[in-house]
Amino acid sequence: MTRYLINRLLVSIPTLIAISAVVFFILALAPGDPMGEFASNPSITAEVRENIRRSLGLDQPIYIRYFKWAWAFLRGDMGYSFQSRSPVFELILQRLPTTLWVVGVAYCLSVLVAFPLGVISALKRYSAIDRVVTTVAFLGFSLPTFLTGLLFLLLFSVWLNWLPFIYNSTLQVTDWGSLVEQIKQSIAPVSVLVLYQSAVLMRHVRSSVLEQLDRDYVRMARAKGLQQWIVLNRHILRNALIPVVTLVGLEIPKIFTGALVTEQVFRVPGIGALLIDSISTSDTPVVMAITFIYAILVAIFNLLADLTYGFLDPRVRY
Repeated sequence: MTRYLINRLLVSIPTLIAISAVVFFILALAPGDPMGEFASNPSITAEVRENIRRSLGLDQPIYIRYFKWAWAFLRGDMGYSFQSRSPVFELILQRLPTTLWVVGVAYCLSVLVAFPLGVISALKRYSAIDRVVTTVAFLGFSLPTFLTGLLFLLLFSVWLNWLPFIYNSTLQVTDWGSLVEQIKQSIAPVSVLVLYQSAVLMRHVRSSVLEQLDRDYVRMARAKGLQQWIVLNRHILRNALIPVVTLVGLEIPKIFTGALVTEQVFRVPGIGALLIDSISTSDTPVVMAITFIYAILVAIFNLLADLTYGFLDPRVRY
């Protein structure tokens, strides 16, 4: 196990370095100028703009800027935003609670919905339950989140006037009434994410369980007279969950980095919305920090998913 961990870390570290370099150079060479907002301001002269550019280090070569950024990131310094002049770390911390609340609740509900429905659909294949579950999963997987988000806004906010139009990030939960308002404004974005994420998970759970139902060891377990729930728990699920664990491990980092489209539709001030705004304004430090944090989380949770294989399937040896 220790050797396996060391080998994976030796692979992950160069991969993260390569990702950081590629993203940094792409952002540095992309069209757009972080100082563009000052160009239209007649009170700011070209000399002042050049001084600001020099203070931000934008006058240095790209490779020097990259090495400075990488060294600062290793020390926990993510730099300062070109637009707000605030530390990037503080900007992310301000948006993180909203993202964890909306995206985290949505993903937990998706897992709770997808796993039992996927297993039931596989065990009752070709039945009415299976047809209903697969149809709902197909619709949830096929419809893009921006479309379902707009439909939710039209139905529940415009026509029925049940839910608020825009997410209020300044709302503080101090009493029962404010808690109800917080839940009401979270229903629409959470529901949109649950519809899509549970559909994706449900399809994988169903297909993985179906692959195991006709295996020889499952037939042998049933021939021995074991009860259905014992066969399902000990022989089917532990093998069927291996590909599902990989999918879950790759999806968990989104809980920390936000849902880009959904946050834009419902004006949820999460990290995903911060990333979109930073890309549109060429705010490189913010984009780099969020992107690289996402890459680190993917590497970590992918490693955890691989380690979980040994628990689910004793045949896996590291």
